Amino acid sequence: MYGEMMQYYGLSKDLDKADYFETELYKKTLFSLETAIHSGGIIALTGIVGIGKTVALRRMQQSLKETNQVIVSKALATDKRRVNVNTLYMALFSDLPTSKDFKIPTQPEKRERKLQELIRKINKPIALFIDEAHDLHWRTLIDLKHLVETVEDAKGTLAIVVVGHPKLGNELRKPAMEEIGARAKVFNLDGLGQQKQHYIEWVLDKCSNTKINPHDIVAKEAIDLLAERLITPLQITHYLSLALVKGHTTGTKPVDREVIESVLSPDLDTLEPRLARQGYGLAVLCEHLNARRSDVKAYLRGQLAAGKTDEFNKEIHKLGIV
Repeated sequence: MYGEMMQYYGLSKDLDKADYFETELYKKTLFSLETAIHSGGIIALTGIVGIGKTVALRRMQQSLKETNQVIVSKALATDKRRVNVNTLYMALFSDLPTSKDFKIPTQPEKRERKLQELIRKINKPIALFIDEAHDLHWRTLIDLKHLVETVEDAKGTLAIVVVGHPKLGNELRKPAMEEIGARAKVFNLDGLGQQKQHYIEWVLDKCSNTKINPHDIVAKEAIDLLAERLITPLQITHYLSLALVKGHTTGTKPVDREVIESVLSPDLDTLEPRLARQGYGLAVLCEHLNARRSDVKAYLRGQLAAGKTDEFNKEIHKLGIV
């Protein structure tokens, strides 16, 4: 069925396999980020779910490797909640140039001294990237400062780039996190803005066979509706794919506004998904609101008592995200 749909609309690859779409705002943000990396320190890149942080990160890492002016290191551990400073030392030692018989010291004091020894030999800035950093424990965030200082004591430069949802930026702004937050440079990757229609047409063009007009696949008014209702590249490619499958099933070509309406989720922009896109899922909200799961679920469904709802609303508005 999926292959038949691809053939029906003249698609050559999946919509999420298009090349990187870069707005002027994206370019400016990533240029500023790369400039900051050369200066070292703690750098945060935040953006809502599906905005393109991970793809942007890969492009930046590749660019840094190609220029060969900065050593790129990555913390690959999947469960960021369990990542600690030991994990980050492991990542650094794994990516720094060492001899074949090199063994990572297990004792902290020897480990720090060995890192400083390597830093003096390398004489290059290092960029350590940590994706999904919104899940890092606050103690690990604090330890980032000490790791940067350890490298600086050896006359080296270490930039630790933490990437995550807007929740990460909010955590760094808390008074209790001033030790790291006041030192961090925070950049935000914004949405597509007024270029959403252009992005949709670009995706269709990049993923279709030559000489096929995007409007022969999806009608202009249908593209306008997608741009009006959706925010991120992830949302757009997801719902566009659903619409194409539905359009093929009903024999609708190009996909029209009615097909788009039929696949869009009715609760797409309600409170729960809006908070989730910012990094505030149910578990995080329970912790932030200091409330039971049942109360938070009732709040998200609009079924909580008025007094308690007002209390939760005040706490949510403090985050500045809704």
